[in-house]
Amino acid sequence: MGRAFEFRKERKMKRWGHMARTFTKLGKEITVAVKQGGPDVTGNPRLRALMAEARSEQMPKENIERAIKKATESKSGDFKEVVYEGYGPFGIAILVETATDNTTRTVANVRSYFNKCGGTLGTSGSVGFMFDHKCVFRIKETEGMDLEELELELIDFGAEELFDEEVEDKDGNVSKEVVIYGDYPSYGSIQKYIEDKGYELVSGGFERIPNAELKDVTDEQRATIDKLVGLLEDDEDVTNVYTTMKPGEDA
Repeated sequence: MGRAFEFRKERKMKRWGHMARTFTKLGKEITVAVKQGGPDVTGNPRLRALMAEARSEQMPKENIERAIKKATESKSGDFKEVVYEGYGPFGIAILVETATDNTTRTVANVRSYFNKCGGTLGTSGSVGFMFDHKCVFRIKETEGMDLEELELELIDFGAEELFDEEVEDKDGNVSKEVVIYGDYPSYGSIQKYIEDKGYELVSGGFERIPNAELKDVTDEQRATIDKLVGLLEDDEDVTNVYTTMKPGEDA
């Protein structure tokens, strides 16, 4: 198993949090996707993947329609995806992805969280090179699916790593999904392969995987970093937070 597998193992333990935050995050991503590619799912692969994810998360239809309407209304704010970079305490690099209609508000909030926890918000590119930008898809694993054969086929479409993992739904039912990682530009070709083959797409998006050596920290230091990450993740403009902190033993 490669770096993406280890990264995913940690990330799934801290997946988004409560339902309201999940819907807020998806709503903003749908709004951005519509602004960038239009409301027609036929010609907007990113929107198609987000709609699949919204269904898998049981996001109410009215929430989805509201997000699309917000993107198509001329008077609505112009949501942009903005990345902020900096260092938390103890030399931990932190990369923050946001979707915002007010960058002045967002950067002020992000800076205040860094300052409050002894970190420093940096300039663009200050830590971004420590993370590889990857596309990632999740599909339902079907009976008799040969993962080795699937991986060999997907390599031609830009996939770099593939593995399965157990997932538990809100009712406690356990099923298996296949996680596919690829280079950032391969998003469209991998999604087309999945759709052409008729696999059930659970989600499709992007993640940042640390490529630098992860830093080990003490329990006390981890608590401080976790506090900063928590403040960032609780901000309504923040969609994802990535760090170079080594996962804890329970991750």
